[in-house]
Amino acid sequence: MMPDPEASRWISTFLDARTAEMGAARNTQLAYGRDLSDFADWLTRRGKDFADAGRDAVEDYLVHCDAQGLSKATRARRLSAIRQLYRFAFEEGWRADNPALRLAGPGKSHSLPKTLDRDEVVRLIDAARTKGRTPADRLRNAALLELLYAAGLRVSELVSLPVVAVRGDPRMILVRGKGDKERMVPLSAPARAALSDWLSSRDAADEAGRKAGKTPSRFLFPGDGREGHMTRQHFHLMLKDIAVLAGLSPARVTPHVLRHAFATHLLAGGADLRVIQTLLGHADLATTEIYTHVLDDHLSKLVLTHHPLARKA
Repeated sequence: MMPDPEASRWISTFLDARTAEMGAARNTQLAYGRDLSDFADWLTRRGKDFADAGRDAVEDYLVHCDAQGLSKATRARRLSAIRQLYRFAFEEGWRADNPALRLAGPGKSHSLPKTLDRDEVVRLIDAARTKGRTPADRLRNAALLELLYAAGLRVSELVSLPVVAVRGDPRMILVRGKGDKERMVPLSAPARAALSDWLSSRDAADEAGRKAGKTPSRFLFPGDGREGHMTRQHFHLMLKDIAVLAGLSPARVTPHVLRHAFATHLLAGGADLRVIQTLLGHADLATTEIYTHVLDDHLSKLVLTHHPLARKA
């Protein structure tokens, strides 16, 4: 069931305003839109709408979400979307009250991010150099893995990187992240070497394409997707194959796990937490602090397995 036109107007107006004021990321906006549409559908089935739903209706909806088996993180995000919608409606004068005010959420599950150790990352990058049907594919795959780990990029940032960002063998590149926020990230020597090899191969292919009347892609990693660059899904599946080649469980390896590895290894090497926050593009330092817990957990395991007086439970 689709929300009624009035509910759709509430949702679209709220999301447009949120984008204009906060520069919210597209994926976050889509998630909020789906969450609010689900809430609107639920209200419609009970003869209610956004304008007349009370606090009890919001609480009943959260119970409904729990009964569906939704995770704490999903329920917390849905309540956040509802809270923000009603705060916006109150400020705009659409409602005289805010029925979601002071509602207690389920809280998020604070599980530690999964990561890989340095040797496993090296095995992945080495495997990437052998993955691909052609030499160009193998050079591209090596550049993808080196860049992802060297810069701690989100997968969407990686696949959509413009080719001009890496021209001239830069030591740092400009990355456009969530909410169109820009940040500078440094490149390691191995990443720069891999990018140089890939650019040489890519430029040769572009030159051949020009002679055939084809326009070169503006993206560093061209693809057949609608946007013109390699899709996130394509890279995700390719990374699973590379994990198998590296002798790692594909269930353990995702683009975000390599981002976690980047942050965890920097922290273990003595990098300042605020520097890591800047490199990752986190708006809140609290988001970055989770890596201190990953490191603490790793150090605890080292003591328990290597200290001569450690005892097994």
